[in-house]
Amino acid sequence: MAKTILGALSLLVIISCSIPVKENTVQPNIMETNKKNLGNLLALYPKPMTVVGAEVEGKVNWLVVGHTGVIGHDRILISMSKSHYTNQGIKDSKRLSINLVSREILQKADYVGSVSGATVDKSEVFAYHIGENGTPVIDASPLTMECEVVDIYETESFDNFICAIVNTYAAPEVLDNNGKLDYTKLKPVLFEFPTYSYLATGEIIGKCLNLDKRPGMCAKEPMSADGIVRLSKIEVYPQYLDKYMKYATEVGEISLRTESGVLTMYAVGEKENPCKVTILETYASHAAYEKHIASEHFQKYKQGTLYMVKSLVLSDQTPLNPANKLNNFMQ
Repeated sequence: MAKTILGALSLLVIISCSIPVKENTVQPNIMETNKKNLGNLLALYPKPMTVVGAEVEGKVNWLVVGHTGVIGHDRILISMSKSHYTNQGIKDSKRLSINLVSREILQKADYVGSVSGATVDKSEVFAYHIGENGTPVIDASPLTMECEVVDIYETESFDNFICAIVNTYAAPEVLDNNGKLDYTKLKPVLFEFPTYSYLATGEIIGKCLNLDKRPGMCAKEPMSADGIVRLSKIEVYPQYLDKYMKYATEVGEISLRTESGVLTMYAVGEKENPCKVTILETYASHAAYEKHIASEHFQKYKQGTLYMVKSLVLSDQTPLNPANKLNNFMQ
């Protein structure tokens, strides 16, 4: 009996070894994700909103353009539908201006994008002057680039103007203390194509290639004769305490990091009653304080927490020993 069983097992082994093994034709599992495939949607938005200026048949014309790009470090791309009246003027002169749109000129920029220069004279929509390279420059635009067209790449529906920048004009209020562009001051309007919406730029959230480091703090102004030392005593409704502290932490961090006149913003809560918060604030001058309370981040804090605050007392203080200066303490 044992021999019979052993013989049967041997036969099964021989048979199984003689059967060719089929390769696994099933594809490896694709990583599961909750992302939805939107197909070949162009999603590189938002983009800076611009108004292109050019002369067409001897007359200045303006056109709002949302499709711009960077080619290397010395070329930019302006992509414009072939149907636009402005294109022919650019092809003839080989030059144009690119004017960044601020909130102040957004309404006019929107208008010049809604009517055609072939039927409407748009030359006087903006106050302008002729730049050094011979193109119209919008006076109220915070930043304008005069460009020479070096190549034109045509697709089925678009003329794509590849341009070299000749001159760049920046308003003084968008420059930092070193005369360089400061995009936290410039704050250009952004354009989002799928929903045809205008967006605003936000705060700096970090420095490129340095995200493992704490964001740097700006250089601080010295305390002047009209500097302010203040205790802000705030009582918050208990149900809003966590939400309030998020607002307070954000405004303190941004203020200290970006405002040269904000010297100290140090918040503490009572151990017995954490809803009672006291903030030690010092400002280099009264002007620095006025600038602070007008800032976008402070207004976001102020308007966002109005209903959370039960009481607020602002108590200005006199330093007993001015030699013991308070410097850059973080909240």
